[in-house]
Amino acid sequence: MGFLLRLLVNALALYLLTRVYGGVSFVPNADIVGVLLAALVMGIVNALIRPVLLLLSLPINILTLGLFTLVVNAVVLWLVASVTVLDVNGFGGAFVGAIVLAIISWVLDSVISVLGLDGRRA
Repeated sequence: MGFLLRLLVNALALYLLTRVYGGVSFVPNADIVGVLLAALVMGIVNALIRPVLLLLSLPINILTLGLFTLVVNAVVLWLVASVTVLDVNGFGGAFVGAIVLAIISWVLDSVISVLGLDGRRA
């Protein structure tokens, strides 16, 4: 999937998250540039910081049979919210928001794949 399409899908997923779940929102008067910037920061954090967090938490992740990954995803969302126009209501809000965001992203990725917009041939 192209970079621009991935950025737009992430921005749409973040926007839908703020509409579906009240624990995550954008600051008042946030514009489309802020939403796109939040999606870009989310992509950068997922590419650079999340793998390090997963590696550092590997022993506890093994003990919890992978469930600690949900906590890592919440930390990632919380980090993104701390530097962008995204607003999260505490760690619990980040935890539930990360789960909802994963579901929304999965659905959007499935739709993109079914429509053939991901560039793969059937």
